[in-house]
Amino acid sequence: MAEQDDDVGAIFDQQNIKRIYEEQQRMEAKFKESGWQLFSRSPPKINSSKPLQFMQLECDYYTQGQQSVIRMFGVTAEGNSILCHVYNFLSFFYMQAPVELLLEPQHIQQFQKEFNILLAKQKNFGGKEPILKIEVCQKESIRYYKGDNKKINYLKIYVVQPVFVAQIRNFLKSDNRMVCDMELPQLTFESNIPYALRFMIEYDIVGMGWIELKNYVIRDDQNKISSCQIEINVDCQHVKSIPLDEISDIAPLRILSFDIECAAEKGFPNEEHDPIIQISCIVKVHNRSEELIRVVFTLGDCEKIPGAWVKSFQKEEDLLNEFQVFFSGLDPDIIIGYNIQNFDIPYILNRAHNLRLKNYGIFGRIPTTQSVIKNGKFLSKAMGMRETKDINIEGRIQLDMMIHMMKEHKLSSFSLNNVSFQFLKQQKEDVHYSIIYTLQNKSPETRKRIAVYCLKDAELPILLMDKLCCLYNYTEMARVTGVPINYLFMRGQQIKVASQLLRKAKHYDFIIPTEHFKSTDQEYQGAFVLDPVKNFYKVPIATLDFASLYPSIMMAHNMCYSTLLNTSPNRVGLEEEQVTISPETNAIFVKPNIRKGMLPLILEDLINARKKAKNQLAQETDPFKKAVLDGRQLALKISANSVYGFTGAQVGQLPCLEISASITSFGRQMIQFTRDTVLEHYSKKNGAQFDAEVIYGDTDSVMVKFGDYSVEQAMALGREAAALISKKFIQPIKLEFEKVYYPYLLMNRKRYAGQLWTKPDKPDKIDTKGIESVRRDNCFLIRKMVTEILYFLLIKQDEKSAVQYTKEQIRNLYLNKVDISELVITKSLNSKKEDKDGGKDKDKKKNQNEDDGNKLTKNYKQKQAHVVVAEKMQNRDASNAPSAGDRIAYIIIQGAKGSKTYENAEDPVEVLEKDFPIDFDYYVNNQIKKPIMRLFEFVIPNPESIFVGDHTMSRYIPKVNINSALGKFVQKRTACLNCKKVIKENEALCNFCHDKTLEIMTKSSIKLQELQINYHKYWTTCQSCQGSLLGDILCSNRDCEIYYKRIKVQRDLKEQWDEIDKLYAQQQ
Repeated sequence: MAEQDDDVGAIFDQQNIKRIYEEQQRMEAKFKESGWQLFSRSPPKINSSKPLQFMQLECDYYTQGQQSVIRMFGVTAEGNSILCHVYNFLSFFYMQAPVELLLEPQHIQQFQKEFNILLAKQKNFGGKEPILKIEVCQKESIRYYKGDNKKINYLKIYVVQPVFVAQIRNFLKSDNRMVCDMELPQLTFESNIPYALRFMIEYDIVGMGWIELKNYVIRDDQNKISSCQIEINVDCQHVKSIPLDEISDIAPLRILSFDIECAAEKGFPNEEHDPIIQISCIVKVHNRSEELIRVVFTLGDCEKIPGAWVKSFQKEEDLLNEFQVFFSGLDPDIIIGYNIQNFDIPYILNRAHNLRLKNYGIFGRIPTTQSVIKNGKFLSKAMGMRETKDINIEGRIQLDMMIHMMKEHKLSSFSLNNVSFQFLKQQKEDVHYSIIYTLQNKSPETRKRIAVYCLKDAELPILLMDKLCCLYNYTEMARVTGVPINYLFMRGQQIKVASQLLRKAKHYDFIIPTEHFKSTDQEYQGAFVLDPVKNFYKVPIATLDFASLYPSIMMAHNMCYSTLLNTSPNRVGLEEEQVTISPETNAIFVKPNIRKGMLPLILEDLINARKKAKNQLAQETDPFKKAVLDGRQLALKISANSVYGFTGAQVGQLPCLEISASITSFGRQMIQFTRDTVLEHYSKKNGAQFDAEVIYGDTDSVMVKFGDYSVEQAMALGREAAALISKKFIQPIKLEFEKVYYPYLLMNRKRYAGQLWTKPDKPDKIDTKGIESVRRDNCFLIRKMVTEILYFLLIKQDEKSAVQYTKEQIRNLYLNKVDISELVITKSLNSKKEDKDGGKDKDKKKNQNEDDGNKLTKNYKQKQAHVVVAEKMQNRDASNAPSAGDRIAYIIIQGAKGSKTYENAEDPVEVLEKDFPIDFDYYVNNQIKKPIMRLFEFVIPNPESIFVGDHTMSRYIPKVNINSALGKFVQKRTACLNCKKVIKENEALCNFCHDKTLEIMTKSSIKLQELQINYHKYWTTCQSCQGSLLGDILCSNRDCEIYYKRIKVQRDLKEQWDEIDKLYAQQQ
C-alpha cells in the first residue's frame, strides 16, 4: 500500500474562507456576464431534516489547525455538486502489545504518556505529542495459521494527524525503542494505509459509491471553501454507505471534453512564445444523448459554425480568462480529452504563466487552489513504463483517453486518428501544426476551418469513452475494489487487492502487517505448457478450459496468508487429513473446515457477485443499466484474477511465494491430470473409435484431437470429457468445454490459428494468437497476406489458392504494385536517458533535441532502424523530433552493397517525396518469408518453393534518383516513352515507335484517366473526412493509408501529364 499521501495540505482559516468567498462571487459574476448561466446546474433543493444522498467522486483530506478533515466531492441524483466535510475520524495503526505491559487503563495511560514524551523528543515530531489515545484489542495477524482462536493483545494507537502514523512506524525501526523499561516491537500493522482509504474502509464506503448523511449542517455561502453548490459538515458517525443492491446507478455527471490549438511560426509549438489560438469544448451529461453545449474560443474573428457557439477574442489573455470562467461555471465532474494530461492542460497553465495572468489555473473545485504540474509515470500494457504529468484538479475526475488507450490496448499507433479508426471507424482531418500558423493568419474563414478541426478533436474522446464504456468500467472497478476512482488512474494493481483484503480482514479481526520487502532472486516455476504437436489439423480440435483457474485453485485448496502453516501440523494440533500439502512446493494449508481463508472468501464474493451481475444483465432491457452491469461483471472478473498476482509480486505489499508457487504447481498438476485422463479414457483399448491425442496445453486449457469426427461429435465429446474430469477435482474447480477449432493450424507454443466453432451449424470467426495477423511490429502487407492466407486455408480450405495468392503478392511487390502504406513498419522508441532525472533538469530537457544527434542511439546496444529514422527526423526538424514511447514509422530502401539495414531505413514521406527505391528483397526475406514459411510448413511439402520461380524473376527497375548518392554520378539521358531506347533530348518517341504514336497516346490517356479517377476518389474521401467539399486538403495523417496514396497519385499524375505533353509536342 502506498504511503499516506492523500493530504491536500490546505489549511482553511477564516481569512482563507473569506478570500474563497470573494473569488467565487467574482467568478460567478463573470460567468453570468458572459451569458453562460443558461448552462449552469439547476439550483439545489435540500430538506435538512431528511437524509442527504450523493455519489462520491473523490475522497481526500485537509488539515484545519490540529484536526484532519476528510472531504468527499460528489454529485446528487438531481445533478447538484456537493462537498462533504467529515469530522472526528482519527487515523490509527496497530502494534503488538509488549508482553510486560499491564493492560489496566491506568497502565495504558502511563504507557501513552511515556511513549509521547519519547516521540516528542525526536526531530520529526517537533516537540509535538502525536498519540491521542491507545486502546487494547484482541486481534490476529493474517500471516500464518497459529491454531484455533489464537488472538492476542494488540495496541490500537490513534494519532493526532495522519502523517504521524508513518513517522511512528519509521521511529520503531530504530534502536531507541524503550518505553516504561519495555522494548517496543519493530513490526507495525496497517501503518501504510492512506488516511482517506482508511476512512472508507472503516465505514464500508467504496469509490463511486452512494453515501447517505444524517445530522449534517449545511454551510452558508460565506463559509464555503469550494465552488460546489452544496457544502456540508458532518460527524463521521453519521456517514453511511448505501449498498449497491439499493442504488447502482451512475449520477448525472457533467462531462467536459476539450482540445487546444496553438500557432507556431516555425517548428512545434512552444508555450514560451507560441499562442493558444483556439480552445474547443463539448459538454454533455452522462446518460443523456444530446450535448449540453459545444463551444470554441478563438483568437481572432471566426466564421459561424452550425451547432456551436463561437466566441472570438483579439487578445490571447482574454481567450484564456474566458475559458477559465466557462470551465468554472459549467462545473464539470469529469474532464476528458486526448493527451490533455501531457499537452493541453500543461500548455494552458504554462502559457498563462508566461502571459503573467493573475489567479489563473483554478480548474479544481477549490477557488484558491491552482493546478500545478508534477512529473509522474504510468505503466502501459503496450509500451511499458511511460512518463506523464500529474496535475491536481480537486473534485473532478481526469480521464485522458490517450493514456487509457496505451494502458489497455496494443496498437501500431496511438494517434487519435488511428485509435478513432480502429474503434469508431471514423477518421478526421489531421492538419499539421506548421499549416495552422498560416490558416490562423489568413481570414475568419480559414480560422473556421481550424475551429471545425479543433471541435472534432474534442468530440472523438467522448465517442471513444462511450464506445469503450470507460466510465461504466472505471466506476464499477472502483466500486468492486473499494478504492477512490482516481487510484485507478494514478496507482498500480496492488492497492485494489489490498483494499479488498483490508475490508474482509476487518470483519474477522485479522490485521495486516506492514512489511518492507526487497527484490529477491528467488523464483518459482510458472504456468505449465504442454509441448505442441505442430501440424495442420483437418479434423475438429476440442478445447477444454478451466474456468477461472487460479481463483478456483485458491478457493478449492483454501490458500491464504491466514491458512498457511509455517510449522508442522501437529505443532498446532492438526491431523494430516486436516491440511493440504501442495505439490512440488510442499507448502501446507489448513482445510476450509478448520478455517476459511480471507483470500478464498474474497474470491467467493467476487465470483458470486459476477454470476449475479451476469444474470441481471441477461434480464435487463435498459441500455444504461445493461452497461453498468456489464462493466460490473468485467470489473469482478478482473479483480478475481488479480488476487493471484497480489501474492506473487516479489516487491508487492504482501508477497507470499508459498501461495503463488503452490497455485501454479496445482495448475501444472491439473493440466497433466487432464491430459492423462483424456488419453486413457478416450482410447481404442477403452472402447473408443479412435485414440485421442492432446496436441497442446497452455496454462488453463488443453486442446484435444478426439479423432476423425464431425464438429458436432467433437463438441459432444468435449462436453462429456469436461464433465468427466471436473468430477475428479475439488469444487469449485471446473473444466469446461467452450469451443472447437476446425481446421486448426498449430505452429508453436502460443502461436496458432483456427476456425472457431461454438455451435455446430456455423463457425464464429477465425481465432489467431501470436501470429503476424495480430502482431503490430510487422508491416501491413504481411498482416494482410497472413489474414488472406488463413482465409483460404481455414474457411475455403483451398491450399492451392492460398499458395497462388502468396505468389501473386510477391510478384506484385517485386513489380512495385504494392502501395507504400502497406510497407510501413513501426516500432516503439525507448525512453531517453536524459529523462531519467524525472524531468528535474529543465535545461537538459529543453535542449534534448538540439544537441548531440546520437542521443537516441545511445539508449541501444546496437543501432536499430527505427532509432536511426528518429534521429534523421530530429536532424531535419529538431522541434518536431519524436518523443520517448512514440512509435516510429519507417521503410527500408535500397542502399549500397553491404550496407546495414538500419542505414537504409527512411521516413515514408521522404521515400514518397524523393522517390527513393524500395528494397523489395528485404521485405520478402525479412518481413514475408519467415511468417509465410511457418504458415505453410505443415500445409504443403516444400514451402520454400513459394519463394522461387517465374513470379520472382520480373523486377521493377527504379529510375535513378538524382537526389541519391549514386544519382550524382549519373548523366541523365532522354529515353523513348515506349521502348526506353535513348533518343534526342527534345523528342518523346524513337523512330521505330513514332508510327505507333496514336496507339501510345491512347494508352497514355487511358492511364491518365485511371490516375485522375483515383485522384478524385482519394480527394473526395479526404474532403468528406475534413467535413468540407470546398477547402483544400491539408491533412497529414500518417496513420491513414489514403494519405500515402494521395501523395503518390499526385506525383504519378504530374509524371503522366508530362508524358502526354511531350507526346503532343512531338506531334506538333
